[in-house]
Amino acid sequence: MIDFLLKHYSLLTYSVELLAALTGVCVFKKYRSVSVRYFIYFLILVFICDSLNSYTSFVKPNLALEFLIGTKFEKNFWWSNIYWSIGAIMFFSFYYRLVLKNQKYKSYIKILSYSYLIFSITYIILNWTAFFISNFIVLELLGAFIILVCVALYFVEILNSDRILNFYKSISFYISATIFVWWLIITPLTFYDVYFVYEVGIGHFDKDFLVLRNFVYLSANIFMYLTYTFAFIWCKPENE
Repeated sequence: MIDFLLKHYSLLTYSVELLAALTGVCVFKKYRSVSVRYFIYFLILVFICDSLNSYTSFVKPNLALEFLIGTKFEKNFWWSNIYWSIGAIMFFSFYYRLVLKNQKYKSYIKILSYSYLIFSITYIILNWTAFFISNFIVLELLGAFIILVCVALYFVEILNSDRILNFYKSISFYISATIFVWWLIITPLTFYDVYFVYEVGIGHFDKDFLVLRNFVYLSANIFMYLTYTFAFIWCKPENE
């Protein structure tokens, strides 16, 4: 079973991403007047960016992108660093500033997110070569911290308001709970990414770790995107 899932890793991942995005599009009319519409845009963009991330499949002899072999763009670390390690964090910071009511909480998130953006750009400039051959553990950990802060502030606000009475109907609750669990699962793997490092011309990786890593990522992604799909259908728009 595990071998089958890993063999179709990309297909399964893209399928659940597309399912969530298309479901969001189908129910867009229901959420178009609230902040959730931006989350639907985000899911569509994630699917597009992940699809573009697979360009490395064509960076091989006699294929369309053969000319990238031996260049900085041969691997896709640079792209994932931009759209996920930075882009996703900035989006969720923006989203929670829309969802939260407490102005102090919004200010905290705004300060954290822009500080993170400035730090990320500076860190990339100072580590320009590594930007193309590896993921930045520092950015992943800081990004996870910001996500956890956003979710924690959302839950605190919910607990201190009347919205706690109908939390199970709130799509923002499902988004928050899901992204919280996803990041808790994925973040620990960051510490072990030293076993999966790419250097120009040489790939160094532990095969057993790679299998475990891919299985955890696949399981977490299926859980996350199926939960989003369910939430789009089940939940009702909140008054903002």
